[in-house]
Amino acid sequence: MTAKTQTSLSLFDAALVKPALWGAFAKLNPRTQWRNPVMFIVYIGSILTTLLWVHALSFPGDTGMQPAFVLAVTVWLWFTVLFANFAEALAEGRSKAQAASLRGLRKDTWAKKLKDQQQPHHGAPWLPEQAPNLRKGDVVLVEAGDVIPLDGEVIEGVASVDESAITGESAPVVRESGGDFSAVTGGTRVLSDWLVVRISVNPGESFLDRMIGMVEAAKRHKTPNEIALTILLVALTIVFLMVTVTLLPFSVFSVTAAGAGTVVSLTALVALLVCLIPTTIGGLLSAVGVAGMSRMMQANVIATSGRAVEAAGDVDVLLLDKTGTITHGNRQASALLPAPGVPKGRLARAAMLASLADETPEGRSIVELARRDGLEAASVDDARFVPFTAQTRMSGVDLPAAPNSLDVDAVVLRKGAVDAVRRHVESLGGSVPAEMLRAAEETARRGSTPLAVAEGNRVLGVVELKDIVKTGIKERFAELRRMGIKTVMITGDNKLTAAAIAAEAGVDDFLAEATPEDKLALIRKYQAEGRLVAMTGDGTNDAPALAQADVAVAMGSGTQAAKEAGNMVDLDSNPTKLLEVVETGKALLMTRGSLTTFSIANDVAKYFAIIPAIFVSTYPQLGALNVMRLASPSSAILSAVIFNALVIVFLIPLALKGVRYRPVGAAALLRRNLAIYGLGGLLVPFIGIKLIDWLLVAVHLV
Repeated sequence: MTAKTQTSLSLFDAALVKPALWGAFAKLNPRTQWRNPVMFIVYIGSILTTLLWVHALSFPGDTGMQPAFVLAVTVWLWFTVLFANFAEALAEGRSKAQAASLRGLRKDTWAKKLKDQQQPHHGAPWLPEQAPNLRKGDVVLVEAGDVIPLDGEVIEGVASVDESAITGESAPVVRESGGDFSAVTGGTRVLSDWLVVRISVNPGESFLDRMIGMVEAAKRHKTPNEIALTILLVALTIVFLMVTVTLLPFSVFSVTAAGAGTVVSLTALVALLVCLIPTTIGGLLSAVGVAGMSRMMQANVIATSGRAVEAAGDVDVLLLDKTGTITHGNRQASALLPAPGVPKGRLARAAMLASLADETPEGRSIVELARRDGLEAASVDDARFVPFTAQTRMSGVDLPAAPNSLDVDAVVLRKGAVDAVRRHVESLGGSVPAEMLRAAEETARRGSTPLAVAEGNRVLGVVELKDIVKTGIKERFAELRRMGIKTVMITGDNKLTAAAIAAEAGVDDFLAEATPEDKLALIRKYQAEGRLVAMTGDGTNDAPALAQADVAVAMGSGTQAAKEAGNMVDLDSNPTKLLEVVETGKALLMTRGSLTTFSIANDVAKYFAIIPAIFVSTYPQLGALNVMRLASPSSAILSAVIFNALVIVFLIPLALKGVRYRPVGAAALLRRNLAIYGLGGLLVPFIGIKLIDWLLVAVHLV
C-alpha cells in the first residue's frame, strides 16, 4: 500500500459512490436495519406510510390526507433511510478500497528453502518451494532481487530491503539478525546482499493478511463509547415514541371535546416521530466510527479495532522507548576510555571478545571499533559465550581458566551497563575505580551511553556509545503537552544518560535502567491512577508493556512480537506518528459529540414546524408557535421531513473527514463546539425548513 494509493480516492470518487449507492439499497434488509435501532424506527415508519399511501389511493376519504402528500412524506422518509445507508456504505467502501489495495500486494512467489533446517547458513544447499507451501519455522534464503515470501525473523545476514509496497516510503531499510530490526515482511524485496530468514507465520497469518483482516473487520465492531451513545439514542427514541403514541388519543379527545378540528393523521404522527428522534447522529454514527479507522489507514497506521482509535483520543500518558523512538536507535561505539594503567589495546581486545555474543547493533559496533584499531577477532576454543539480555544488560565470554596467568585470554570478560558490570565485579570481590565512575558520569552528561568492560573482578575501562535525538521531536512533544498528555521516556541507559537525552528531547519524565518488568510496572502504576496509557515500541522486550498499554503502537520495522502485542502498527515506523494517532482519536470523539449535539439541537426547529401544523385546526392559539410563518400545515410537515433527510447528506463529508482537532484546552474546545454545533443546530434548521417551505410553495407542490 503506497502513499499514492491511499490518497488517490477523493471523498466522493465515482469508484466509491457507485458501490455505495448499491449498498444503500442492499442495506434495506430488515436484519441489517435492526442493528441501528434509531434508523430502524425510521425504516418501520417508511413502511407504515407506504401502506398508508396505498390505503389513501384505495380509500381517499379515510386517511384525512391527500395521497400526493402521503406519497411525498413516504418518499422522503425512504430517502432518510437510504441516505443513512449511503453514509455507512461510503465509509465502508473506503475501507474496502484500502483492503483491496493491500490484497494487490500479496504475491505467490518461489522461495529458496534450505535443506538443513537445523543448522541453516548462507551457502547451504536449498530447494525451490512455493510460498503458500511454507510453514512456520521453515528457513529460507533470500538474495538480492528476491521477494521475501512470508513474514519472518532474520537469523543471519544483513541486507537492504525495499518496503515501499508496505510503507509507501521509497528509501530502503536495513534488516539484520539480532536487535530490533530483524523482522521482515512478506511481499517486500531484498535489494542487496542476502538474508537467512526463519518464517514466523503460516500462510494466511502474515502481517499483510492481518492488515487486510483488520481493515475489513473494522466496519462492524462497536466500541464501548459507541455502544453507550447508542443506548442514549435508543432511550431518547423510546421517549419520543411514547410521546408520539399518546398524541393520537389526545387528538381524538381534543376534537371530540372542542367539537372542531380534525384528528391528527398517522402520516403526520410518523413524520413528527422521525423528525424528533435523533436521526442525524443515528444515521451517521456507524459512518463516523468506520471513517475514524479509515483516517488511521490514510496516516499509514493500522488499528486493530475502533476501541484502540477511541482510546487514543483519551490518552493522557505517553510512554516512549528511547532507542529507535526518540533517538535514531543506531548507537555506535565511538571511543574507548581505559582505566588508569590499562593499555588501550587491552581494553579494546577485552571489549571485542565480550561483545562477540552481543547481537545488538551496539555490540557489533564495539567489535567494528576494535577492528578499526587493528584488532581481529580470533577463534577461541572451549569458550562459553554469554549473550546480551535485557534482564542482565551484559554480555561476555568465559574463557578456559589459566591459574596465576595475567593474560586476558584466561579470564572472565564482561561488557555492559555500568551498574550491571559494577554488581558483577563486586560479586567477585572487586570494585570499580572512582576514575571510571567519573568517566562514566561525564560520558552520560554528554548524552552518550557508557558501557563498562571488566576482566575478572577488575574494570578495564569504558566504551562510549553515541546516539542522536531525532530532528523536530522536541516540538512534537511540546504539542502533546499542550494536549494535556504527559510524555515519559523509557530507556535501559543509566540515569545520567537518560536525564541528558530527556532534557534534549523535551520529555516530561523518564524511566532509566528499565527492564521489561519495570516498563510493565510503570504502565500498571499509571493505569491504577485512572490514566489511559499509550506506548510506542519496536523490540521484543517491549512486547509485555505494549500488551498492557491501552494504546500500543508497534513500529512496522520492529519485531514480530512487538507487532502482535500492539493494537496499532505504524507502517512508517515513526514514533512521533503517535501525535497524529492521538489527534485522529480526539477528532473521532469530537466528531461524534458534535454530530450528537447538532442532531439533538435541530429537533427544536422541527418542533416549532410540526406541532403547530398538526394541532392548529383544533387549537388555533398554537399558530403563535409558527414562528417561521410556514405556508400551511402540509408544507410545514413536508418541509421538516425533507430537511431531516437532506441534513444527513450535507453532514456526510463532516462524518467522514472528521472535526478538525486543535491542541487547545478542553474548555475552549467545548465552548467552540457548542457555539458551532449547538447554536448551529438551533439556527440552521429554522433557515433550512423555511427555505424548503418557500421552494415548495413556489413550485406549487403544497
